[in-house]
Amino acid sequence: MSGMIDRFGRKITYLRISVTDRCDFRCIYCMPEHMTFLPRDEVLTLEELDRLCGAFVRKGVRRLRVTGGEPLVRRNVMWLFERLGERIGNGLNELTLTTNGSQLSRFAPALFAAGVRRVNVSLDTLDHARFRAITRWGDLAKVIAGIDAAQTAGLAIKINMVALRGVNDDEIPRMLEWAHGRGADFTLIETMPLGEVEHRIEQYLPLSLVRSRLAQQYTLTESAYRTGGPARYFQVAETGGRIGFITPLTHNFCETCNRMRVTCTGTLYMCLGQNDSADLRTPLRTSDDSGLLDGVIDEAIGRKPKGHDFIIDRRHREPALSRHMSLTGG
Repeated sequence: MSGMIDRFGRKITYLRISVTDRCDFRCIYCMPEHMTFLPRDEVLTLEELDRLCGAFVRKGVRRLRVTGGEPLVRRNVMWLFERLGERIGNGLNELTLTTNGSQLSRFAPALFAAGVRRVNVSLDTLDHARFRAITRWGDLAKVIAGIDAAQTAGLAIKINMVALRGVNDDEIPRMLEWAHGRGADFTLIETMPLGEVEHRIEQYLPLSLVRSRLAQQYTLTESAYRTGGPARYFQVAETGGRIGFITPLTHNFCETCNRMRVTCTGTLYMCLGQNDSADLRTPLRTSDDSGLLDGVIDEAIGRKPKGHDFIIDRRHREPALSRHMSLTGG
């Protein structure tokens, strides 16, 4: 098949699919501490998720990232990884995972056996007290043990850090050197205006400023390395590792967007920063006819917007979108 091409000529080859909105952390930039999660009957079954992923792979998706919430808290989720892994080399080129690392000690060997080779771990600090303050419920030692287990199992690790002004920005050089010291890539992410989260404006830190500061301490050379996601990478001469910058606000990546997102409820978002969506759960549960599902996907791709409208400043205190990142898929 020729694949999925939107009206701006962008080929859609990358799908991020959430398997749950639930998480064992309550990160301050992601969700309230007392989060209300979805009723289970609204969440796609593992079988429905497998069928949905199969449809996208058949239509041209080559990279598939499993997200949450925290995907590894989903009961029997390894069944899904095993099924998806069977598609590697049969349409699918890569199966990856974004996780908070809390469950990696338990699942790392099975993930590798299923065909996963790269894992993104969300980690915003190496200070135990600060980690608990950011995640509210998290245990840093458990996450570090999970990263150790993942690397022992053969998984390549990328550390994702959300840069937060006045919270963890003083720790960025330490995090970079720690990640590179253990052979992991390191990526910084700007906080995004999703969901009702306190202190977002005060915590927003433009990565253009961070990169300028890092360039005074390290030799950064732009790299052609790409993973299929939105990060722009630089080689760090002093550490020998790579640093990526995901900058939805200071330098958006919309012109080359090759991605779509599906929530755990089967809602397809053509753009992270827009509310327009398509219901895939109804055709999944209404009929076994793949043509019905394909038709809904095709129509949605035709509506994929040119870009998002994210803004964070003191004139825009309300979030761009009311839905939380944990619902959309991290």
